[in-house]
Amino acid sequence: MTTRANPRTETAPMAVIERLVELACLAPSVHNTQPWRWEYDGRAITLRADPDRRLVTSDPRGRNLTISCGAALHHLRFAAQALGWEPVVEHLPPGDETVLARVFVARTAHHPPLPADIELMRARCTDRRRFTAWPVPEDQLAALCRIATAWTVDAVAVTDNADRFRLELLANQALTALEIDPERLEEQESWIDRPGDEGIPSDLLPDHPDPLHPRGRFRLGVLEDTRLVIHSGDRVIALGAGSDDVGSWLRVGEALSALWLEATRAGMSVVPMTQPIEVESTRREIGRTLLAGAFEPLLLVRVGWQVIGRRALPRTARRPLDEVLSR
Repeated sequence: MTTRANPRTETAPMAVIERLVELACLAPSVHNTQPWRWEYDGRAITLRADPDRRLVTSDPRGRNLTISCGAALHHLRFAAQALGWEPVVEHLPPGDETVLARVFVARTAHHPPLPADIELMRARCTDRRRFTAWPVPEDQLAALCRIATAWTVDAVAVTDNADRFRLELLANQALTALEIDPERLEEQESWIDRPGDEGIPSDLLPDHPDPLHPRGRFRLGVLEDTRLVIHSGDRVIALGAGSDDVGSWLRVGEALSALWLEATRAGMSVVPMTQPIEVESTRREIGRTLLAGAFEPLLLVRVGWQVIGRRALPRTARRPLDEVLSR
């Protein structure tokens, strides 16, 4: 969903810009790498990818990096409207291929502040613990897909049991390929318990293997997860586009953020599945067999319900504003 940029005579004060970038950086990113850089020139907020934070081995083309930046871009849009400002976005502006987007922000009477949406952004997180056996109703899955497709991407829920079984086999195949690649494993391990305000702390990774749970890519952590539940309730949504390029990746990131925030509002949990897409042979097979060639699969997400009454998870750290925003 690209909005034509329009020069603005009214500009948001610096305090608002800083607030918007701070909230945008709450977005999910692959391995919590936070691979974005923001610049503000007094007129527009510019979003660039940070190539130093690309996962060179598992993400050589920068697909996951760009999807992460797209999620941050949508978070910034969402935050602007929640604070009563109107964001006008220009995707991939000509003249500088390192720029992913420019955002112009203006005050408007059409967007009254929505404090509850700010709290929603703070509530969103990645919970890798088990889902309950309660399936997500198909109408809610369809609603999440519609939210995603509003961002000019394709979205399909995998609900057929045979397709779900096939997808699980392909995901396990991809994980096996990753597990025998020492460079990928070393790169992945380097983002667990990483010093500073980045990466994934082991206290957010479940503490024991679970034969009833889909295999995860990360090693065991210390997060207590002792309740025994049956894991038939989770569903998968495939996100993609007609092409596998930077523009499509950016839009899928925006769609991911929009879908995730709405799922959070409804009490659902979302966990991205990047590993089946990282292995090119598996990605092609998903597109050919599960999607019948309808579009290029660029991201899979698991959607389900967490056990009622679980305490809120601690949030992964975020880098200080001075490290991500240039004024």
